[in-house]
Amino acid sequence: MFLCVEPTDMRRSFDTLAEMTRRVLEENPQSGHLFVFRSRRADRVKILYWDRGGFALWYKRLETGCFHLPSAEGKRVVELEAAELSLLLEGIDLSGARRHRRYRDRSE
Repeated sequence: MFLCVEPTDMRRSFDTLAEMTRRVLEENPQSGHLFVFRSRRADRVKILYWDRGGFALWYKRLETGCFHLPSAEGKRVVELEAAELSLLLEGIDLSGARRHRRYRDRSE
């Protein structure tokens, strides 16, 4: 899953978001990945993905508040895992979250 860091005009639909995926994110919109676009105020997100025979678009608008999106520090795109996207859509701020190692290195 890829989050486009720069704000996107939420009036854009399938074809223009697919073109942004190619041009801005430098990814193939038909790859099967999810491409997440945010509004300027970060109170809306659109998710574009290829579903077998065509594009599908998912849209969420918050009534109050905004999504707490990860900082990109000079990047145009941030790669997300499924759990991170789920938490973001639920309004959880990931800036203080830490990922713990879930395996043991056998050389230790």
